[in-house]
Amino acid sequence: MQAGSLIISAFGDAVLARGGRIWLGSLITLLAPLALNDRLIRTSIFRLVKEEWLASETVGRRADYMLTPAGQRRFEESARHIYASHAPIWDRRWRLVFTVGELDAKARDRLRSAFFWQGFGALGPDCFVHPSADLNTAFDALMVEGLGEHVKHLMPLLAADPGSSLSAKDADLVKRAWNLDKLASGYGDFVARYSPILTQLRLDAQADFDDESAFLLRTLLIHDYRRLLLRDPELPDVLLPSHWPGQAARLLCKEIYRRLLVASERHLGLHLKLANGSTPNALPMLGERFQMRDPLSALV
Repeated sequence: MQAGSLIISAFGDAVLARGGRIWLGSLITLLAPLALNDRLIRTSIFRLVKEEWLASETVGRRADYMLTPAGQRRFEESARHIYASHAPIWDRRWRLVFTVGELDAKARDRLRSAFFWQGFGALGPDCFVHPSADLNTAFDALMVEGLGEHVKHLMPLLAADPGSSLSAKDADLVKRAWNLDKLASGYGDFVARYSPILTQLRLDAQADFDDESAFLLRTLLIHDYRRLLLRDPELPDVLLPSHWPGQAARLLCKEIYRRLLVASERHLGLHLKLANGSTPNALPMLGERFQMRDPLSALV
């Protein structure tokens, strides 16, 4: 488990929902039980700042850290998939982006990485494909990533619904653009790992649950699920193999998260601090996750 990646998961899930910033000392306290010591967290934070994931703001002798606009956009993009209640509906029109003109190897690698973050597959070195992405949003994201100078080399196209038995099969395109076997294996491992936890949570539904354990489990749950979604193009059901484990993983994550939310938020309410010593309140966005109804009513 990489410390930097886990920190980003914690920022996206817990910190964004409480205003988007946290005192470094508070972050160290929250993540210490996951075997992340003070030095490792500080080193990882400084690396994330250098990679423009995070930015800092000094308050007296302390410092708050927050996601940069690019870092926040990256997580918000995946958050739309992480906390969705169902898979997207497909309009049967493929989104294509072609590279046109000369691009050096470094620029191509940066574009490929940026499109990867948005779930695009590759059809060779000069064509990226996605079944449902908003192309305007995709290009806006490239601008935020600092790739605006390369946009002039990109041609976005929206394919027509083929509606013909003579056209290539969608399944063949999917097979060429994405490695679904590896992704299915990852989802299967996720389900196998977390199903016993859900069983235990159901059995102990009426028992007092340790607030810190709820927060730690919630963080690991979202971290593991997020890592899978980074490789998942979120293909519509009609394009997926039969018995696809992704939907089972989605429902599993949703139920565990809902069962942990109130206890984990109590823990954050006590231990998530800003550099000035204050505790930020949870934002309404928390209630939008998995379309929950008044998720924090038990805290009032």
